[in-house]
Amino acid sequence: QVQLVESGGGLVQAGGSLRLSCAASGRTLSAYAMGWFRQAPGKERMFVGCISTYSGRTDYADSVNGRFTISRDNAKNTVYLQMNSLKPEDTAVYYCAASSTGCLTRQSSNSYSYSYWGQGTQVTVSS
Repeated sequence: QVQLVESGGGLVQAGGSLRLSCAASGRTLSAYAMGWFRQAPGKERMFVGCISTYSGRTDYADSVNGRFTISRDNAKNTVYLQMNSLKPEDTAVYYCAASSTGCLTRQSSNSYSYSYWGQGTQVTVSS
């Protein structure tokens, strides 16, 4: 079992930055690819990006590519989502998730590929 806890959400003005953290307990995160998803009110949960286990290779949704960066510190059992140049449309609850099937695969953008999920953290971007 892996327990994931997100933090770092909040209210920010458009153009600003936030860094989300996802801390794991129970098992080491190094065995998992990690993904970030987001869900806006009334919309389905959407893939934001993912990072592979050891190589650190990443993949991003087109909507955030070039603005968001995912990184991981396996020694701290933590994954990060650095969000820059935020837009009002980035407003959502952000979730981190752990996958045994990897990042940069055909399934890595699908939520069903992820076995463990955090409770989410709210990000609100004002215009």
